[in-house]
Amino acid sequence: MTAALQVEDLSSGYGTSKVINDISFALAQSEVIAVVGKNGMGKTSLLKTILGFLPAWQGSVSLAGRDVTKMPPHLKRRLGMVYVPQEHALFQDLTIRDNLRLGLLSDDDFESELEHVSRWFPVLTQRLQQRAGTLSGGEQKMLIVARALMAKPAVLLLDEVTEGLQPSLVDRLSDVLTRFRRDIGTSMVVIEQHLPFALGIANRYLVFKRGEIVDSASIDNEAARRIEAHMRI
Repeated sequence: MTAALQVEDLSSGYGTSKVINDISFALAQSEVIAVVGKNGMGKTSLLKTILGFLPAWQGSVSLAGRDVTKMPPHLKRRLGMVYVPQEHALFQDLTIRDNLRLGLLSDDDFESELEHVSRWFPVLTQRLQQRAGTLSGGEQKMLIVARALMAKPAVLLLDEVTEGLQPSLVDRLSDVLTRFRRDIGTSMVVIEQHLPFALGIANRYLVFKRGEIVDSASIDNEAARRIEAHMRI
């Protein structure tokens, strides 16, 4: 079966400094891969290279068998690749409703997709006319995720989505993403420092260190121990 996302020998960097070194991995249909490792190891740069915000120096990125390496981010979005950034990327002066609308390529599907959001994040749909900038930090993060899910992406890239969230919201987000993957079939790459969250929703992990994958395996009862051993080095 064709991979949802295929990365082959991918390298990139900033200026003359290489940050991503010959990365290769395949993301299967409906699979979740957790990319874990210490801060500053290039994990976010990997996502930015896949998305096209950071140009690839070599290698390729394919979506469902189609080479999209040099395609700009907005066209990858049209092919079903959606990004949830680490920072709060909302239009603060727009309402919750208008921020959610921006998750869709067309308004035609808005009302039907809003019904899904009301099941995932009812607190948001109960306050659709509230300005996004007046939400708490956790609520803003939920809105960013909800906006991404509105599009029913083929491939969802999440960067440190649990950062700053209280435990109850982390649990809620884990449940939402697990059910979303099961119901929609979305494939996900999850960059995450919160190991219990990452290992709870993923099928497989990649340990990232200095721009390289140093370990990769399916999630099992020993996964956390192996990952923590890498992170101590």
